[in-house]
Amino acid sequence: MLSVIAAYFCWTAMTIRPSGSWDDDAYGGIVLSCVVTLAAAGSAVALWLLPSVRRVMGWAWIAPVTVLGVAAAVRWGISG
Repeated sequence: MLSVIAAYFCWTAMTIRPSGSWDDDAYGGIVLSCVVTLAAAGSAVALWLLPSVRRVMGWAWIAPVTVLGVAAAVRWGISG
C-alpha cells in the first residue's frame, strides 16, 4: 500500500507544472507531493529493514518504491 501511495504522489509531483516563477501554489504542491512520496518510501524501506519482513520480501519488492523516492527527491531539488 505504501508503494501505491508513493507512486500516486510521485506522479502528482511530476505532472504539476508551474505557470511561472510567481506560481507559489504550484511549487508548494510539488514540495508537498515530494514530501509525501519520500515519507511513504521511507516508511516502506524502514518496514522492509525488519528482519522478519526481509526474509519474506526480497529486493524486488522494495526497489520500485526506492526508485520513486529518488525520483521525488530529484524533482524536489530541481523545483527549488
